Amino acid sequence: MNETTGSASGSAPASDAAPAVSAQPVPPASPSAPPAATTAPGAPATLTAPPPAHAQEAPAGPAASAAVTAAAAERAASRREPHGRLPDWEKRYRAPRVGLPEWAEDAPERNLYVSDVTGTFELYAWDRRTGERRQVTDRPNGTTDGTLSRDGEWVWWFSDTNGDEFGVWMRQPFGGGEDIPAAPGLAPSYPAGVALGVGGVAVVGRSTDDEGTTVHVVPPDGAEPYEIYRHEESAGVGDLSEDGTLVVVEHTEHGDAMHSALRVLRVADGSVVAELDDTEGGVRELGLDSWGFAPVPGDPRLLVGHQRSDRWLPLIWDVASGEQTLPSIDLPGDVQAEWYPDAGALLLVHDYHARSELFRYDLADGTLTALDTPRGSVGGATSRPDGTVEYLWSSAERPPAVRSTTGAVVLEAAGLRAPDSVPVEDVWVEGPGGLIHALVQRPPGAGPDAAPLPTVFEVHGGPTWHESDAFAAGPAAWLDHGFAVVRVNYRGSTGYGREWTDALKHRVGLIELEDITAVRTWAVESGLADPARLVLTGGSWGGYLTLLGLGTRPGDWAVGIAAVPVADYPTAYADEMEALKSLDRTLFGGSPAEVPERYEASSPLTYVQQVTAPVYISAGMNDPRCPIRQIDNYVERLRTLDKPHEVYRYDAGHGSLVVEERIKQVRLELAFALRHVGG
Repeated sequence: MNETTGSASGSAPASDAAPAVSAQPVPPASPSAPPAATTAPGAPATLTAPPPAHAQEAPAGPAASAAVTAAAAERAASRREPHGRLPDWEKRYRAPRVGLPEWAEDAPERNLYVSDVTGTFELYAWDRRTGERRQVTDRPNGTTDGTLSRDGEWVWWFSDTNGDEFGVWMRQPFGGGEDIPAAPGLAPSYPAGVALGVGGVAVVGRSTDDEGTTVHVVPPDGAEPYEIYRHEESAGVGDLSEDGTLVVVEHTEHGDAMHSALRVLRVADGSVVAELDDTEGGVRELGLDSWGFAPVPGDPRLLVGHQRSDRWLPLIWDVASGEQTLPSIDLPGDVQAEWYPDAGALLLVHDYHARSELFRYDLADGTLTALDTPRGSVGGATSRPDGTVEYLWSSAERPPAVRSTTGAVVLEAAGLRAPDSVPVEDVWVEGPGGLIHALVQRPPGAGPDAAPLPTVFEVHGGPTWHESDAFAAGPAAWLDHGFAVVRVNYRGSTGYGREWTDALKHRVGLIELEDITAVRTWAVESGLADPARLVLTGGSWGGYLTLLGLGTRPGDWAVGIAAVPVADYPTAYADEMEALKSLDRTLFGGSPAEVPERYEASSPLTYVQQVTAPVYISAGMNDPRCPIRQIDNYVERLRTLDKPHEVYRYDAGHGSLVVEERIKQVRLELAFALRHVGG
């Protein structure tokens, strides 16, 4: 065995996709809603993979110290050094990326985006009138949680400690200046959403283990914040009405953390204006998601995502009259929506069978118009005041780009371009719960008639997420080393109907592994995969499934590589953030004290004695989602049983926002696999 410790910090989902501006009210990839793909003005962008880019970024603002500015410049310079000697897999990580810009509703030329041009993901302000781009944050652990005030005067950003996701909101003038507390008087917490309204009013959601969720109004005049909502179950701030008098809260007071209900409150005193609960008090498994109030003064309509059919679709709820309107949208997959700025139409992102496309839906006559987008995946989209749409696009073969429906590339950064990878093949395999969709990639030069290949099964996290035809540096690195890559959208994944997602109950982990096993059988029987050289790997929930698979089906895998995993479920429950405790109670039907046999059956630690494959584990020391103590428990059992394993611990949270750290981790993972199965 081998144990090492890194020093880089940061916090990110265990994925090769880089995060974009975010202020999500509950944990990313929350099961309460589909993965968001649209970005309303004044709201956070979605979790996306920023593209390689081409424009020099300005240093941090005037208040930044000379040392900080010099450090940022030094890191940026290191990214611009010649890269001819680097392998393509490393170039894909080093190529600077930018995310989809968020724009201020009352100042649309003022934008905020995320970039890793300095080597760490940070927030950047962009003034479209002058063309100036300015680095807003500069922290060793990186920063991605931020948003703009409506007037564009302020950048709000969330300040945690070394990726632990526990902290406070700060704000900085758009043009640069001192960072000051944005909500003085509110103690540190996990973020549960933030909404910024007219005149500077703010509504801030907080989550703590002791208090559950609380929602507070931060007055613009500097008065003390006051509380308008409190509950022990998970909840989050949705959106403020255009006039700033109403706020919608997404809550799970009924106890089902996978299906939210909505409550509209008066900002002035927290009194209830309207309620919408498709669960009927927790009886039905039907969720709702707030997609934003109409951006027109005096308009009481709220755009809502619902699951009343077998997929996510929009409805329009008049919170004053209670009237609900269901747009007639004849599309087969999940649909995410946002308002066009004049509230006369909806921008739709249609997600179906691991690919997505854009549509405009006109409310007056019900016309559905396709917007021209290449085949692949849309990672986020937003409509501009002039009616154009900007979106983040990529495919498994082509790196991401921020595009416009005008045909232009909207935003780029200077530096190295990410090399292309290879396209995916769609495979459908019969499984115990129905047809399973898998995305398959073969290494360059390996055709269908090639000899069986060493094959990596890369398992996605979430669990309520899905693999898509989108660019990812991780799978591309395996392909460059001669491995085939298979990614499975197992039961529990989004994008294949409500029943497919909601199948993940009680037999947690074991259900997903049944589907992964079915696809493994296909891969071997079809001649794609060499059964003696199969690697099971994933991060977060994918890391959990990796460890569980190594123990429950030890003969199936030659190597296991798990990043920031759940390894000892009862201990993970005890130590994780409160919002995830709520999710686990929903998945398992109770807490470990209430249904201990279910947690034991789904815990990798239960099966550690049966593990035969060498195991590599990486873990963030400050991770609030998959905490370190439960990983240490699993590693200690591996050591006691003399199982071959390596462990890498680093000073971060749920992954890293530091490019060098991520490259180091991938290099270690590749070396471990190649040492045991070759390439």
